[in-house]
Amino acid sequence: MEELGPFRVNSDGKTLFRNEYAWNNVANVIFLESPAGVGFSYSNTSSDYANAGDKSTAEDAYTFLVNWLERFPQYKTRDFFIAGESYAGHYVPQLANTILLRNNNTKNTNKTIINLKGIAIGNAWIDDNTGNKGMYNYFWTHALNSDETNAGINKYCDFVTGNFSNTCLKYQNQADDEIGNIDIYNIYYPLCQSNATAPASKGGSSSGSVKDIDPCSEIYVNSYLNLAEVQRALHVKSTKWSACSSVGWTDSPITVLPTIQLLIANGIRVWIYSGDTDGRVPVTSSRYSINTLNLPVETAWRPWNIRGEVGGYVVGYKGVTFTTVRGSGHMVPSNQPERSLVMISSFLHGTPLPADNNSKP
Repeated sequence: MEELGPFRVNSDGKTLFRNEYAWNNVANVIFLESPAGVGFSYSNTSSDYANAGDKSTAEDAYTFLVNWLERFPQYKTRDFFIAGESYAGHYVPQLANTILLRNNNTKNTNKTIINLKGIAIGNAWIDDNTGNKGMYNYFWTHALNSDETNAGINKYCDFVTGNFSNTCLKYQNQADDEIGNIDIYNIYYPLCQSNATAPASKGGSSSGSVKDIDPCSEIYVNSYLNLAEVQRALHVKSTKWSACSSVGWTDSPITVLPTIQLLIANGIRVWIYSGDTDGRVPVTSSRYSINTLNLPVETAWRPWNIRGEVGGYVVGYKGVTFTTVRGSGHMVPSNQPERSLVMISSFLHGTPLPADNNSKP
């Protein structure tokens, strides 16, 4: 409701307006809340909440997809793609790999084949060491840190092994403190002011626009999804919904780059995209991670365009397409909805991002 979905929530916290750039303009979309305990999802076994992790999340998501396709068999032969952002840099490749393993399991003769074609991950956390290196590099190159702090990080932090000394951690904490009160997920984005916590004070049910981002949107969504009539209409258990939920995490590999390599070797389309104003999982982290794969460049770095201006930049490696989305933070479809739709449409169709200045979605 803040990103790629068909509706956004008005400032009254009670009504909706359409997102004309929703991704379901170009595909049928399933939104899956995982792991269990996040959003409206739940488990009948309470211990699952304390024992969540990468492996169980992939297994549960796969089980869901198989059951869903059995329930709606008309979709079994459709091309299937998986997309996600942030820590979905783990979720998406791991689920894709699980699908490939189950599809190729010769012992299971009565199985559902998922016609996986590609994955797209945005501002994706895929490797701890290059992720951290890229984050602190981004802080300094975007004037969020001092020269002295940056020099200390470069001198004392080992981003090859990830073994950080106390001196390194001191400089990292210093770097985090120097940033100040900004939205680290979109460093040029205004903050939601505290007096906006009451949705009704924002002018009733006047309709918003997806082109004018409201930094208080999270408050409106929270109000809407906690309305009893909304929860009844969604057929969910009555619950206190929140944007983030606390679950225990039992396994998280320091890198999923080997998994991405497996997907490439199996001919799965891999796109990694990055909003370039995100400081939490920045474009530098994505570039460092991809460079670790040592893939040859097949299509040189170039700008892609929409409505007469640059929508971002793209480079094609052997097996991976990397693209930026200009002027977007961590939540690409929220900050740049039109550009994100052009990007995901090109991904789905396997076509180059538009070079023509007059292109439109």
